[in-house]
Amino acid sequence: MAATTSDSISPERHAEIAPPTPTVFDFDVYLLLIVVALLAVGLLMVYSTTFDWSFLEYGSPVRIFLNQLRSAIIGGVIAFVAWRMDYRFLRDRRVATGIMLVTIAALGILLALNNRSTEANPFGANRSLYNGSFQPGEVAKLAVIIYFAAWLASRREQLHRIGYGLVPFSILIGLVGGLIVLQPDLSTAAIIVFTAVTMFFIGGANLIQIIFIGVGAVSLGVVLATTFDYARQRLIDHVNAMSDLNNASWHVQQAVIAFRAAGSRRDSFSPNWFGVGLGQSSQKFGFLPAAHTDSIFAIIGEELGVFGCLLVVLLFVLFVWRAFRIAAESPEPFGQMLAVGIGIWIAYEAMFNVAVMTMIVPFSGVSLPFISYGGSNLVVVLTGFGLLMSISRKRPLQIERRLTPIPQSDYNPRPGTARRRVHRVGRPRGEE
Repeated sequence: MAATTSDSISPERHAEIAPPTPTVFDFDVYLLLIVVALLAVGLLMVYSTTFDWSFLEYGSPVRIFLNQLRSAIIGGVIAFVAWRMDYRFLRDRRVATGIMLVTIAALGILLALNNRSTEANPFGANRSLYNGSFQPGEVAKLAVIIYFAAWLASRREQLHRIGYGLVPFSILIGLVGGLIVLQPDLSTAAIIVFTAVTMFFIGGANLIQIIFIGVGAVSLGVVLATTFDYARQRLIDHVNAMSDLNNASWHVQQAVIAFRAAGSRRDSFSPNWFGVGLGQSSQKFGFLPAAHTDSIFAIIGEELGVFGCLLVVLLFVLFVWRAFRIAAESPEPFGQMLAVGIGIWIAYEAMFNVAVMTMIVPFSGVSLPFISYGGSNLVVVLTGFGLLMSISRKRPLQIERRLTPIPQSDYNPRPGTARRRVHRVGRPRGEE
């Protein structure tokens, strides 16, 4: 009897073994809706938090809001360009390396200028160029993800070799993280290191390498926390606050007050389920420092209550879920690693901000992605979103492959069967 061919397979059986046909949209519409919701919440809360200060400082209640809206528009345009382009050109090692070298150069120039202003920042931090309009540390987050996605995709079989995996990884992360630590900006350096290490593990590094990196990172973190005065003080304040909130720093105390129940019962710790109402926060009027940037989640808690906070957290959970879903559906390793890296980065940054505001970890300045005021952070995270949308696109080649009839060689030749052979990953067909 002749072997069964794809022509003899019933339409129902063909639908089971063939990839699904393209949908109406050629991109992840759910991710788009999630980001639009996050941006809407962010713009609304930036206006609610700054209208009074903006009027007193600039004579207009919408000046700060318009600055954030401008950044959102710029980031949206860049995201759209990234969305419509083919992300795969970034996997070229020359392109990825060029992006990384430019980022390292920007970090070096920032330190070389050494334009520290103790009046603007009591810790003498120098984190921006062009009068605060560009922060290389924010760009470094995405640059590291792009570089390591290309690097990991090309060295999957060599990562277990120390000279090809652990050593170059440690050198590059040590260089980028060290330049950021010297600003000083320990929180940004920590997010970059956590993101890179997670990508390294997912990309194929073994457990021994991860343990080695973890021990080194923890040891270095302890050294840095005891070397920088401001980091040591924040750690002491956090330990003291665990036993008595009155020993916490002013910033932490005001954040906790924002999360407490509304009204005159400022000594109450009962849940503030619905908040005091949008625009009705009292902590934003000079009590809570950086209310529109690092501390905006506390204002969300005060004005929108527990349900408002849960909504924001849910949106971030959905964002990360879609990023990992896009990674799983990507047809090639670079797209998988790039999508995973972006999802991990946003997850870490959001978790870090929420953990700081709820006193889970010592206080540190970390933006809440898509929501906190800040042009550099917003533009960079929107660029990352655009790359995710590009990865999610079903391109003509993929659609053509989906619609191509399944060849006879992909079926079991036994008579009366139409069972497709499943080849084990990483093993040639002849070895099965």
